[in-house]
Amino acid sequence: MLAAAPAVAQPQSSAAALSLELNAAQPSDKGCRLTFVVNNALGADLSKAAFEIALFNAAGVVDRLTVLDFKDLPAGKTKVTRFDLAGADCGKLSRVLINSTTECTGNGVDPATCMRGLKTSTKTGIAFGV
Repeated sequence: MLAAAPAVAQPQSSAAALSLELNAAQPSDKGCRLTFVVNNALGADLSKAAFEIALFNAAGVVDRLTVLDFKDLPAGKTKVTRFDLAGADCGKLSRVLINSTTECTGNGVDPATCMRGLKTSTKTGIAFGV
């Protein structure tokens, strides 16, 4: 007689993801410079990826909405990109929220892929996510 073994969950292969890390926030001549490290593990080249973000001040109130254009993101590539936010004070920035994808294009890429596969993290004291 054979005993049935319990089903064991097999480890999932790593899911396709677009990893976006808020790596640094530093004062600049123009205001606040945000540095991001982005890794495209979606399995397809992105010819353009852009996100609308909301910046929250120290009181948790939305200070502004702006679009960050990460331009092209080749599959399997890690890229560092900086954005100068004119007039923003890094010391008063409490949160960066990714509000939506404004552009996510590539050969055979569904426009919803960027937001659906987005994984966020931060190395700063600023909350960052969706």
